[in-house]
Formats: sequence, structure tokens, C-alpha cells
Amino acid sequence: MSDLFVSIIMRSFNEAWALKGTLPALAAQDFKNWELIVIDSGSTDGSQDLIRTAQPAHFVQITPKEYNPSRVMNHGMRLANSNFGIFINADATPQGTNWLRPLVNALQDPKTAACFGRQIPRPDCQAVFANDYDRCFGPNRESVKWEHFFSMVSSGLRKDVWAKRGFREDLQYAEDDEYTRWCKAQGYAVAYVPEAVAMHSHNYTADQSYQRAFGDARAIGKAWSGSPGEFNFAKTVLLGWVSDVRHDLKFCARKKCLGELAHAAGIRWRQRQGKLAGFRQGWREQQEAK
Repeated sequence: MSDLFVSIIMRSFNEAWALKGTLPALAAQDFKNWELIVIDSGSTDGSQDLIRTAQPAHFVQITPKEYNPSRVMNHGMRLANSNFGIFINADATPQGTNWLRPLVNALQDPKTAACFGRQIPRPDCQAVFANDYDRCFGPNRESVKWEHFFSMVSSGLRKDVWAKRGFREDLQYAEDDEYTRWCKAQGYAVAYVPEAVAMHSHNYTADQSYQRAFGDARAIGKAWSGSPGEFNFAKTVLLGWVSDVRHDLKFCARKKCLGELAHAAGIRWRQRQGKLAGFRQGWREQQEAK
């Protein structure tokens, strides 16, 4: 029996260094019946030439100023000529020839609205970020115990569910988190697919870490229905930082890289500051919109 038809949707921006591995990895998949949709945000590093060589079914080019993650993903889903949208970032490289099939298989259950694969860090990944990948995707991942976790980097969506309500385009961060929370609230399942492995990581600066934490928490604040007092300096920043550093200490000891602990502690402090500031900003915006 031939494979059903699916759409692979890729976001890219100045990631030619990664596309040299990602595009051949897609071509090597043992699941062959797919189309490629690429939305590029104005790359100037040769990415566009590499993408054209891959002959995508749709190649949409926008300017960096036009980029909004929710709008881009909604556009990709509208372009998809299949019932399943499989997402992969340009800098997330599938590992092996069996990345695509497990994601597609997970979406065959009509009650599974979304799925996401395992991510492993690149060899140059700093310990503080490698620990996050271990906690989120590792063999003993803590994220299974969390109230909710999802990553769009290597993932899949059923189009029939998405058609009921796509990504919120008023969010610049955490749009995938908000969308999959909505899916769960509607009674759908969100599946983790560890067999689908992609290599992906970033070494953010302290300021970049602050901005990402700020953006994610701002999105949470805009949709928060609980008490805003649950986010406060003592709990969110101080105790959260202590907990993060404790996790980093264990990871660095296990990986024999204790020399990176001080760097990790600095990154965590800025992340925690960003989380509190971002939530408060989002909460204010939610109240002003009422």
C-alpha cells in the first residue's frame, strides 16, 4: 500500500548552513509521498538558492518585518494540499531516514490534533541549553510530568482540527503552546513521538535568553485565567532560579562540564527575570483589552 500524501512546511531565515543538511535529510526519508512548502523571511545567505534546488511545491518569500510565526504557520497550512501538515524548522535536521513516518502515523488517530518529535542538541550546544533539551526530550524527560509541553520545531498537525481554529496571530511567542492547549481543551490529544528525531539547538546570549523568556511569558499573561499573583519575584524569579541551577548542577556533574555552571546560572537569572516581566506585561495587556 502506498503512503498517503502529506505536506512538509518549513520556516527559514538565513540558515543556509543548516539547510545543507536538512534538505538532503528530507529527500532521504523512507516516506516519499510529500510536498514541500517553504516560507522564507528574506534570507540573504544563499538559503533561497538551496530551497529552489529542492523544488518546493510552494516557495513563499516575505520580508523580515512581515514575519509573524502564527501568520506564517497558518499560511503554510492553508497552502497544504493534504490533510496533514508536518512542520520542520530549516535549522532542525532530521536524523536518519525514519523521521517523517512516525509523525504521520501519530496523526492517523482523528482524536490526535497534534504531535511533536524528539529534539537533540547540536555538538556545540552549551550545557545550559543542552540540559533543557534533556529535560524536555531526553529518555527520562521531566516534561512528561509538566502540566503542558509542546514544540513546533519538529511536529505535525491534523488539518481538520486546525481548520476549526488556527494559531492566534496576535501572539509573537508561545503560539504553539497556546494552540495545543486549545486542542486539549477541545478534547483532542497531543502526542509525543520520540522515534522522530531532529537535531536542533541554539546558544543564546543572556539578553537573547531574557527576550525569549519575556516573549513566551507575555503570551501566557495575555491568555492567563488564574490569579496574576501566582507570578511573583519570590516564586517566579528567586525560587525558580534556585531550582533551575540545581538541575543544571546535576546535568553538568553528569556530563563532566562543571566549568559551565557559572554561565548557566547567569543565563537562568536573566530567563527568570524575563519570565516575570513578560507575564506582567501580558497581563496588563489582557486587562486593558477588556
